[in-house]
Amino acid sequence: MLVHLKQYKHEEVQFDDNRTTGESQTEDTVDKEPEEYFGEDIDDFDLETWETIEYEDDPIQRRDVSVGGVTAVSVPEEPTDDDDPDLPGRTIQLRLGGEIEYVDQSRIVEVQDEDPGAS
Repeated sequence: MLVHLKQYKHEEVQFDDNRTTGESQTEDTVDKEPEEYFGEDIDDFDLETWETIEYEDDPIQRRDVSVGGVTAVSVPEEPTDDDDPDLPGRTIQLRLGGEIEYVDQSRIVEVQDEDPGAS
């Protein structure tokens, strides 16, 4: 299956002499490498650049995540310790072959069969 998610995190404000709070941050300070954010096991993820959006009158970061080769998608019944109630989304569990990956603070956009003609 091909799974499309929206993932959220708090805006990471990094101050310097040339910027004030609320100014847009450069892509390299906001768009973390996949290994730094998730760990080394998610090279199959198609990660997009974080963008700043408003959520409940606060700026937060959002990005699209697409993952191919998923065999199962689960949402824990209860929030995990990593779930932040101040952000949209919950932890989503993806099974990729024999591996299980977790995507924190995410919402499912779409799940589709990559090969709908196969039975």
